[in-house]
Order: sequence, then structure tokens, then C-alpha cells
Amino acid sequence: MVKEMKIPSPGESITEVEIAAWMVENGEYVDVDQPIAEIDSDKATLELVAEFAGAITLIAEEGDAVEVGSVVCSIDTSVKGTSKSKPAATPVEKEEVVAEQQKEEAPKAEAKIDAKATPVAREMIKESGVNASSIKGSGANGRITKGDVEAYISGGIAAASAMQGWGGTRDESTKKMSMLRRKVAQRLVSVKQETAMLTTFNEIDMSFVMDLRKKHKEAFREKHGVNLGFMSFFTKACTEALRLFPSVNGMIDGDQIITYDYADIGVAVSSPKGLMVPVVRNAEQMSLAEIEADIKRLAIKARDGKLAIDEMTGGTFTITNGGVFGSMMSTPIINPPQSAILGMHNIVERPIAVNGEVVIRPIMYIALSYDHRIIDGKESVSFLYKVKEMIENPLKLMFGAKSPEEVLLGL
Repeated sequence: MVKEMKIPSPGESITEVEIAAWMVENGEYVDVDQPIAEIDSDKATLELVAEFAGAITLIAEEGDAVEVGSVVCSIDTSVKGTSKSKPAATPVEKEEVVAEQQKEEAPKAEAKIDAKATPVAREMIKESGVNASSIKGSGANGRITKGDVEAYISGGIAAASAMQGWGGTRDESTKKMSMLRRKVAQRLVSVKQETAMLTTFNEIDMSFVMDLRKKHKEAFREKHGVNLGFMSFFTKACTEALRLFPSVNGMIDGDQIITYDYADIGVAVSSPKGLMVPVVRNAEQMSLAEIEADIKRLAIKARDGKLAIDEMTGGTFTITNGGVFGSMMSTPIINPPQSAILGMHNIVERPIAVNGEVVIRPIMYIALSYDHRIIDGKESVSFLYKVKEMIENPLKLMFGAKSPEEVLLGL
């Protein structure tokens, strides 16, 4: 019997998706729940799995935009067979495959050894399996020396490539933007056009948090099963600052301003499909360990392409960390319909004045981009300064943005 497969609804308000890639061939036998296609929506990339076992007939083509509920393939359940898909190799199996590949490639590498190489260099090339034709010889008449091989293996590969150029074919390639990338492009342009976006900056002395983390990270990992990172400190500091400045946690809906008595924090994470922003729900109620655990869970799902639509929607505020890629300063773009986003950056040792003396401290620049239609300059600057205070004195995270002395004195 031939069964039709339709595109399920990835989420509310999504009416159309795009066939990003078929993971099976036409006529191939598929098992139940076997991934058969990747589909792009304007919010995420999802997997389409087979609902039946049998021989598949593809109807839609890669790149086609299809409506939710449309038939994209059919499966003949009367056909019996075995799926071509195999479970992922275990680490041991992977090591065995790599070892076999190395054995197969060794004779090829030996055959490519340039005759203009010193005996020691020739032996090193054999052992390492590198292609001798890629190594520039610095010896007499272009002879490859031991130093040439060592430089190539230990990082000279990049240097050699830079000297030789990296392409030069003058070829061009073109590919269609995914639906997700097109939607991101539209949203980013609309933010610039439809909001009064400004950015304010500050700097944070990370000494206290770094010392605290260094002192307790092992005990923290043993007790909670997750690493203690900087993101949990910033998330917690932001939730407390949002309580004090609720407009930063709000958004505009027509001529109405909506504010929230909770903090659902979007955390930008890198994935093979690009930057994703899953949401940590009710972060204001979480401990540092709970925040770290939830961020880890969401990051793994993003990496594996398993994030659900509802895990990436409904945030009230966003944090993005360009510092992990080496960014010193940036003006992050608001994630609509939110009204503000915090940008973290890299930590660099810089000279600063402390009690009239110049000292070297690990400094991070932070940025708050905000919609000036709903957030005044005073609120934005005060919000960012409050985050700075709590990171520079982490004990304030325990006492509602106040110092222990202020709590004791009822100030």
C-alpha cells in the first residue's frame, strides 16, 4: 500500500517550509522513524522522519518551498528490504577506520616523496604521511630539509599556503540562501528600519569572577556535573538588573508596552546552521548551576540540530557572547520583538587605575543595544552599570543587587 507523507506543522504561524536536503534517494528502502529530509522553516532547520517502512518516492525537490500539509513523498509499504542507514560508528570503530585509512595512505605518501630531500627529511615525510609536493624546500637547489618538514607539520602548513596563495582559480560559486537565512536577513534589516536602536558601553573588571571561578570550579563540577562558566554569572546579573529596570525586559505591541514579571533569557549559541538563540525559561528563579545545565542542554541540541521551535521563541531579553570568537567590541542587533540585547566580548589584560595606581586587570567590554522608543538613556546606562557592579562583586548576586552591608543595614 502506498502511504503519503505530508509536511507536519513545525510551529504556530509557520505556513511554509523549504526542502533543504533529501537524506535518501528515490526508490530507497526506509525504516520507520528514519530521518529522510532536512526542512528549513523561517525559524529553524528540522528533520523529517519516515512515518512508515517501505520504498520511498520523492515528490518535492531540494530547494522547493512547500506549504505545511503538502505531500512531499510517498512510501510503498508493500516493499520489503533493509535500510542503507547505519548507526554512527563508536569511538573504537572510528579509531579502527582511521588506522586502516592511514595504512592505506602510507604507501601513497611514500610514493610522492620528492627526490630532492635529505635522508632525514625523507624519513620524516614517510612517518608523518604528508605530501612532499606541498613542502617548499629551503636547501640547495630546492632540497627539502628536516627543518622544512618540521615547519610544515608544526604550523608551517598555513604559512606555506599563505606564501603560495590560497586559490587563484578565479572560479565562482552560487547557492540559494536557506529560508532560515532569508528570514534572519529580513529580521535584521527590519530592526534597523523599525526601531530607534542605540548602544551604550561599559567595561568590567573580571578579576573577582575569574578568581572565584578558579577557586571553586572543580568542586562546582563535582557537585553539579557542569562547568562553571561566565555565562551563568552574566545571566544571573541580567535577571536582577531586569527586575530593577523592567522596561529593558519589555517590548512594544502596537501602541502598547508589554513588560514581564519573569526573565526568559535568550542565549546565542553557535551551531552548524549558524547562530541560534534558544531560551532559558524563568532564569530569574535559577541558581548558577541550573543556568549552566540548561545552557549546556540547549547548546547540545543546537549543535545536533534538535532544537524545537518553542525552545527558540518567547524570550524577553538576549545575551550574546562574541568574545568566544575574539571580538573586542561590537554593537549587537536587537532580537525582535525584544527591546534590548547584551553583548559580551573577549577578556584582555589592560592597564587601569585602582586607588590612584596603575594596575593590570582582565577587562571585558560590554554593550547594551536597546530600543530608545521604550527604554530611556538613563535606564539603559543604569541597567548596564548594575550588571557591571554585580559581576565585579558577585556577592551582590546573592543579596538582590545590594551588598551584604546594605542588606544588614536595611538600605
